[in-house]
Amino acid sequence: MLQAVGFDLDGTLLVADRDRETLLHAACDRVSAPRLAREDYLRAHRDRQGGADREAVFAALLATYDTSVDPAALAGAYDDLVTAATGPLPGAADLVRGLREQYGVGLLTDGPVETQERKLDHVGWADLFDAVVVTGSLPAPKPDERAFEALCEALDAPPEATAYVGDAPAPDIAGAAAAGLRPVQVLYDDGPDPHPAAAATVERAELVERLPTVLDALGDER
Repeated sequence: MLQAVGFDLDGTLLVADRDRETLLHAACDRVSAPRLAREDYLRAHRDRQGGADREAVFAALLATYDTSVDPAALAGAYDDLVTAATGPLPGAADLVRGLREQYGVGLLTDGPVETQERKLDHVGWADLFDAVVVTGSLPAPKPDERAFEALCEALDAPPEATAYVGDAPAPDIAGAAAAGLRPVQVLYDDGPDPHPAAAATVERAELVERLPTVLDALGDER
């Protein structure tokens, strides 16, 4: 029987109307910064998981260019654009509240703590979950097993009795499976193919409606 459910945040419960590379380039253009590569940003972001916010990430990236752009200004522009472009998946909050009647429900999200907590405050989700784990406070982000162990510990549930719902194949699905959780992959148009480690899949457009039934089926399997 399942005892707990963990969710990814970005791309799963919070969705953007534009891709992050487009938003990153728009932020660079807004402050006349060199156009930074999304891959470089992600690499620097992972290296600075415990940073207070994105300023340290942009400071590291801009240091490789001959530019006088203020990292704080670029971080502020990017935060503004991401916030404006991102919103809750319709019905997501009601889904979580309903699941909490049957399971412990937690959030496991990558990123600096302040950045991710600011997102939750912005959409009114600060108290939505039984537990929130932001990997910026941990030694490593997903797919590191310690991230999933921290989620299970916060929910007081063993990995084998915990489902994890996310959209990213490597960090969410492969990572959860390697840590012993039951991964549910969220699929969407033009997104990644189902990962072979996924215990189940669900279309993002049907997540609110179908996830409770998917979780019931996973619970019946063991």
